[in-house]
Amino acid sequence: MADQSSVLALVILAVGVTVHFSLHKVEEGHVGVYYRGGALLPVTSQPGFHMMIPLLTSYKSIQTTLQTDEVKNVPCGTSGGVMIYFERIEVVNKLEPASVLDMVRNFTAEYDKTLIFNKVHHELNQFCSAHTLHEVYIDLFDQIDENLRTALQGDLDEMAPGLRVQAVRVTKPKIPESIRKNYELMEAEKSKLLIAAQHQKVVEKEAETARRKAVIEAEKEAHVAKIQYEQKIMEKESLQKIELIEDSIHKAKQQTKAEADFYHLKKQAEAHKLLLTKEYLELKKYEALSQNNKIYFGSDIPNMFVQASVGDSGPKSVQVE
Repeated sequence: MADQSSVLALVILAVGVTVHFSLHKVEEGHVGVYYRGGALLPVTSQPGFHMMIPLLTSYKSIQTTLQTDEVKNVPCGTSGGVMIYFERIEVVNKLEPASVLDMVRNFTAEYDKTLIFNKVHHELNQFCSAHTLHEVYIDLFDQIDENLRTALQGDLDEMAPGLRVQAVRVTKPKIPESIRKNYELMEAEKSKLLIAAQHQKVVEKEAETARRKAVIEAEKEAHVAKIQYEQKIMEKESLQKIELIEDSIHKAKQQTKAEADFYHLKKQAEAHKLLLTKEYLELKKYEALSQNNKIYFGSDIPNMFVQASVGDSGPKSVQVE
């Protein structure tokens, strides 16, 4: 009975050890690759729990999500012979899951050391050796990130098409202390010049603003004066037009009145002309004499009475009241 218990315990132990060494887990965002006897097997596993032959088979987990590789303390010699150090270069990259087997087969599971770390060292040294310290540290520093990313991706497209470089971030390099102080002094003087230039621009801008304001005010006053002048001219023209209209109306009235008076006088003259007959004149003469009750003859009787009585058949007496 004891022997059976021992055998059972050994079996359980053997199963436990087998499960322990054969059961493994692949994390999300990774792909599992397997080796047997040092040879890469043509199979991969997805995230989750998997089994393998213990002791004979081993595995490695390869990240296929976006990752950042940090390359630190990269020495770099400029064209002038000054040695500088880039403390940290960050390379953001991503490996396609379908390219995992080829990548591991060609460059091992530590592919980033060959394709990224070593390549960064090479490209930075090539860049520094072709430029002066001032160009690397000041003038062309803002171009290093993009130039390095382009160089890395160009080589990867030929050697490892499944690996993509998303971005590269390069920190400011460390330079000798004496040179750094000179740069700081130079930057301080440059800052002073920039401040002076900015102040001059502000003064010029204020002067230009004042000048434009004066021009605008002058143009405004001139415009207002022109409007007022034109308004006065329009008022004068309106008054002149009103006077002309009133004069024309008055002239028309006077002309109409004159024509009416002329017509009246003309008609009156025509009527008088028709009345001026011999008989009418005689009638008017006697009417005038009859209305006059005070007549002074003097020594003689007026001839008109004598003449008036000549045509009669005999002498008539004239009675005067």
